Amino acid sequence: MRYKFIIFVFIVFWGVMITRLYHVSIKSNFYYEGLAKENIERKQFIKPVRGEITDVRGNLLAMNQIGFSLSIAPHLKVKNPQLEYVIDTLVETFPDLNKTVMLKVYKKHNSPYNHKYIKVVDFIHYSDMMGAYPKLSLVENIKIEAETKRYYPYGKYAAHIVGYTGRSNKKENAKDPVVNEVGKIGKSGLERHYNKVLEGELGYEVSKVTATNKAIEVLEKELPKDNKNIRLNIDIELQKMIYERFGDDTGVAVVMRTNGEVLSAVSYPSYDPNLFVGGISTKDWKALQNDLAHPFTNKFIHGTYPPGSSIKMGMALAFSKALPNSLGASEYCNGHITLGSSKHKFRCWSRWGHGKVDLRKAIRESCDVYFYNKSLKVGIDAMAKHLRTFGLGVKTGVDLPREYSGVMPDKAWKMKRFKQPWYMGETVISSIGQGYDLVTPLQVARYTGMIATSSLATPHIAKEVDGKKIEIEMKSLGFDAYYLSEIRKGMYDVCNTRSGTAFKTMSKLPIIVAGKTGTSQVTSIPQSTQKRLKEEELAYYHRSHAWITTYAPYEDPKYIVTVLVEHGGHGGSTAGPIVADIYKWLYRKGYFSEINMSLNGTDNNSSK
Repeated sequence: MRYKFIIFVFIVFWGVMITRLYHVSIKSNFYYEGLAKENIERKQFIKPVRGEITDVRGNLLAMNQIGFSLSIAPHLKVKNPQLEYVIDTLVETFPDLNKTVMLKVYKKHNSPYNHKYIKVVDFIHYSDMMGAYPKLSLVENIKIEAETKRYYPYGKYAAHIVGYTGRSNKKENAKDPVVNEVGKIGKSGLERHYNKVLEGELGYEVSKVTATNKAIEVLEKELPKDNKNIRLNIDIELQKMIYERFGDDTGVAVVMRTNGEVLSAVSYPSYDPNLFVGGISTKDWKALQNDLAHPFTNKFIHGTYPPGSSIKMGMALAFSKALPNSLGASEYCNGHITLGSSKHKFRCWSRWGHGKVDLRKAIRESCDVYFYNKSLKVGIDAMAKHLRTFGLGVKTGVDLPREYSGVMPDKAWKMKRFKQPWYMGETVISSIGQGYDLVTPLQVARYTGMIATSSLATPHIAKEVDGKKIEIEMKSLGFDAYYLSEIRKGMYDVCNTRSGTAFKTMSKLPIIVAGKTGTSQVTSIPQSTQKRLKEEELAYYHRSHAWITTYAPYEDPKYIVTVLVEHGGHGGSTAGPIVADIYKWLYRKGYFSEINMSLNGTDNNSSK
């Protein structure tokens, strides 16, 4: 037994010795060989140039300004005369530079282990550097490198679409080697959504260096893959026109082709994205945050609003899906309904009622009672289920980051959200786009396109990404042809007959438009109120939001125009004139002649 133990100890001892010998003589050789190689070779990354963003006509919406960065050699002590001389020279040359800040940056990154030049000035404009370059290039310990800076020529007009770039943080650097080298990343809008494309790919250069880190020979070099550009469907001139048209109002406008191409998406008011490129000041940030008009919010995908009567076409189709024969019967409107023995009145917008109402009249005159009665037969679960398939209360899939879903409520949603059961009265008010119903303006535009074409398109801002065209995605939905036709006729009536709610603003356009207005309440009206105050008599933040969503031409739908004016009151009188001006602009600029040319086999772009 003792003999076996001695043999076991002997084997373990020599096993450890052999393992250690392997580690020292063979495995560690690779490690030290790598260190030695690092001492004689230096790999430097070459930063790619960020791709540009243009509108449909080639106008630059995001570009790169050419300039220079300034770096200082490492291993200079903070109180060293050489460092003082370099910093003083820079301040004398560019008086706007802050000496204290540059010293702080240098001190933070200076280390015995860092052999790279330390960047102390991120960007000097090309024109400013030209006169100073001969002098600075002769100063020892200063390194001047070509640099680019993001610039947005159209500023506030396209801010919510294009977004902006900003300085990257440690988390972002760790995830992306390009971001780690460049130090910038897309923070919002298309800059964020397409960041991986726009940033390109790093190049590199491997050099043989001396003990003092001086390059003496280039061993290997690969150029970066850059200039990966994006071309949009956006027409910036249309975008500017709509933005200026809002004037004192706040709100949203979306102009879209029925195939999903977004020609304009305005969130008003907006902000200047150039403020964020080099880091926004505390003063400017607070001004944005404290503005009650919320200029920093992208309202066409992040603004959620009650849809009001703009939901009624979809609601009617939901009734038809759930109970195929439910739309065949007319309803009688005397101005209100009650539920059971309750005395609570669910009122129509018309105090006197609409009398006998069929589907077409219900859309034309926006009768609430028609939808109240139908909803009680169908129920909230079926309504919500079908409305979601129509694109309401769900993300549209647009190529912008962090899109909001909104809400199309049902019994399960309320129980999960509030731990409460669903009540019949909530079904009634949901049927006219009130209560818990919340949608984004882009959802309403998309769903309007579905009404016009029977297909649900995925909206897309970009037309081409790095030379590749974006594929059009459309989902065909089946509807009862008769009822869909009646809904479209009702939308025609809204804009083209005297009893229509948008007749005054939409009937004299050069093309025939179909649409639906909506007034979404933001405060409830007490039962004791016999006569409602006019919207203009209410305090501003108590006024209803004003909707109008449209398509044109009526017989051959090609364009969708949806406008929401926050606290604007009535859709027809407040949002209607904006929509009318948009259609007039499109007509003047040849957008509708494109249709005729395409039908005749002519190139669509030749008319522009």
